[in-house]
Amino acid sequence: MDTKNVAAIARSIRSLSIDAIQKANSGHPGLPLGCAELAALLYGEILKHNPANSRWIDRDRFVLSAGHGSMLLYSALHLSGYKITLDDIKSFRQIGSRCPGHPEFGQTDGVENTSGPLGQGIAIAVGMALAETMLAAKYNTASHKIIDHYTYVLTGEGCLEEGVSSEACSFAGHNKLGKLIVFYDENRISIDGSTDIAFTEDIGARFRAYGWQVLSGDMYDTEKIQKLVLEAKAEREKPTLIMLKSVIGKCSPKAGTSAVHGEPLGEEAVKQTKINLGFDPEKFFQIDPIALEYFAEKKAEFQKKEDDWNAEFAAWEKENPELANCFRASLNEIQEESSEKIDEEPKYEIGKMVATRTASGDMINALCAKYSHIVGGSADLKGSNKAGIKDGGTYTKENRAGRFIEYGIREFAMASIATGLSLHGGIRPFVATYLVFSDYMRPAIRLSALMGTPVIFDLTHDSIYVGEDGPTHQPIEQLASLRAIPSLNVLRPGDAEETVEAWKIALETKNEPSVLSLTRQNVVVYHKDDENWKKNMRHGAYVVKKGAQNPDVTIIATGSEVSLALEAAKNVSGKSVRVVSMPNKKCFEEQSDSFKEEILGKTSRVIVCEAGVRQGWEGFVRAKKDLFTIDRFGASGPGKKVAEYLNFTAECLAALILQD
Repeated sequence: MDTKNVAAIARSIRSLSIDAIQKANSGHPGLPLGCAELAALLYGEILKHNPANSRWIDRDRFVLSAGHGSMLLYSALHLSGYKITLDDIKSFRQIGSRCPGHPEFGQTDGVENTSGPLGQGIAIAVGMALAETMLAAKYNTASHKIIDHYTYVLTGEGCLEEGVSSEACSFAGHNKLGKLIVFYDENRISIDGSTDIAFTEDIGARFRAYGWQVLSGDMYDTEKIQKLVLEAKAEREKPTLIMLKSVIGKCSPKAGTSAVHGEPLGEEAVKQTKINLGFDPEKFFQIDPIALEYFAEKKAEFQKKEDDWNAEFAAWEKENPELANCFRASLNEIQEESSEKIDEEPKYEIGKMVATRTASGDMINALCAKYSHIVGGSADLKGSNKAGIKDGGTYTKENRAGRFIEYGIREFAMASIATGLSLHGGIRPFVATYLVFSDYMRPAIRLSALMGTPVIFDLTHDSIYVGEDGPTHQPIEQLASLRAIPSLNVLRPGDAEETVEAWKIALETKNEPSVLSLTRQNVVVYHKDDENWKKNMRHGAYVVKKGAQNPDVTIIATGSEVSLALEAAKNVSGKSVRVVSMPNKKCFEEQSDSFKEEILGKTSRVIVCEAGVRQGWEGFVRAKKDLFTIDRFGASGPGKKVAEYLNFTAECLAALILQD
């Protein structure tokens, strides 16, 4: 790309960005003005992509980690031919717009991920780069490469200050994700002023310590940037950080100041910027004709890249029909059967004592043996979580085909990386840690829910029965916190049989992430009065012990507390007691009134039993005393002793049932 074309595209990006932001009276003009040349190069020359098909599996990925600069991305997408119109850009930051304030996956053609919470974009990109290596190892052959692409990121100081970027970039360096290339917009300005007020570390030294290649250049020396990208590609093992010195708000009267970061330029400054760009100061949304001509000519070239890949894929498919069937199935989330067919899913005898984390481990291995697109990992807790894949191998820089990922003690990055795996396509990820550490992952879980990526979060050690580790490790408020996240499928199975079904439900859930809340301690596999319990469990709840058609008391219990409720009911005389297992509270709440009445029965009294805070359960009971919950932090001691200390026992529940 010659400098004339770069200049035309860059000035068009700047023009569209400042007008869209000014029209909305909201937005961040600093980054689009400062990084326009880089976007011109990326979408014109560097990326392997086809704007006519934004879902082509072997395209390069571009992640705008600094998502506040979204108009840079929307302008580049519009100019290069993605399905973003000028009217879309004119409606920037308005309700229903395809150009929302921060990029949102699924809402805008060509946007690879939702980004905005700083640091998460670069962590998600690590997951995309990881996915590329895993799929390449699985599907590429000596004669054909059908997975061979790069992941690019534009990041700023905000992302690099957030801790999740450190976790993720450390992981990327350790695993030698050499096809990850990150551009650092080194403008040295943050919202409150110069980055020197809080961020003075040697960034290059930091990334070299992670095991990255570090290169540097000027944001406006486009020929040098292209050479730097070639140098990054030549390094096959180390990921690359390209540090580009830039001027925030370039070409505007506010250039180089924090004032241009997060608010419109203002009408007079917009006019002056247009004059500086060589545009008419009185006209709006101007595009240099050279930019339009350039991308019109590139259209055939973009298409040819995908056509060449399609030809390569056809030749590969002809030679590898079974592998091709597996590939297509994984992309479409069809759960293909492997050659080693499973005779049956895990089975458990009534009365047997099995921790639900153990049953989960059994189910993970049953599913992974059957469905080859499932991969998993744990935050250094594989043994405790029972989350290992027995025959999958461990993913390492030497074994890209391994299906179990050692994330290390990096819960936040683990969740973000898993989201990147899911977004990439061809992989269904699960990740595991303790439920209490969902607090570390919560921002990433929330973003996964916002995008609708079906990551499965396998969270064990889910109550005070963790015991001796004490209140720091005993979750109290975490279930309520997770249930508060929209579009998150939270499942808390009560025994081993329910755990098997919970995994099935999670795997069947294609547009939401799922949380499985699982016990450390053994719990009994109980008889279920409801013959259709598996079907009803998919609606949130079912009857474990019927008691009577119109019971005196119905106990709603979740997880290990179902066993506790059954024991309490057994020790109560003179009252008919129904016990309902409610693995999915939100799902049950969405059901019809008739279904709810069928499950709960016509009763004047409902008691809720859960080893966590009462928050969210208040609407199920008529009196506060009927919330048999734990609304304080736990204590250190053997699990049963902790329960006795907190008066959270079957005897205490039975006494509550007998109260009028």
